[in-house]
Amino acid sequence: MLSQTTLKRTSALLALAMIAGCSTPPDKISASYVSPMQYVDYSCDQITHEMNRVQRQLVQVTGAQQKHADNDAVAMGVGLVLFWPALFFLAGADQKEELARIKGEYEGVQQAASEQDCEADPRARRAG
Repeated sequence: MLSQTTLKRTSALLALAMIAGCSTPPDKISASYVSPMQYVDYSCDQITHEMNRVQRQLVQVTGAQQKHADNDAVAMGVGLVLFWPALFFLAGADQKEELARIKGEYEGVQQAASEQDCEADPRARRAG
């Protein structure tokens, strides 16, 4: 029969293993480096278009990542309190790498816009 200490250690290790499988909240994911040099030949209009495209993609992937993180948190709570087999549903569609890449792209486009003295918002350039 298992001792109380062995049972506690096994439970703790199982909990740690399941936590490691949880999706990371988007605000905890750092941007990957993306060189702004890829935008060096872009006009300000092209940079603005690219910034808008990347921003839309960033919003979409951030929302999906937050949804996965929220679902994992619920599954973790249910699994630890009520039904441990629910912990197996934690493995899933974590988009951590993609979100880091897109954040890096956005930073790269912003840096390129700054280096070329482009307005971040094309409406501001037209109005001024």
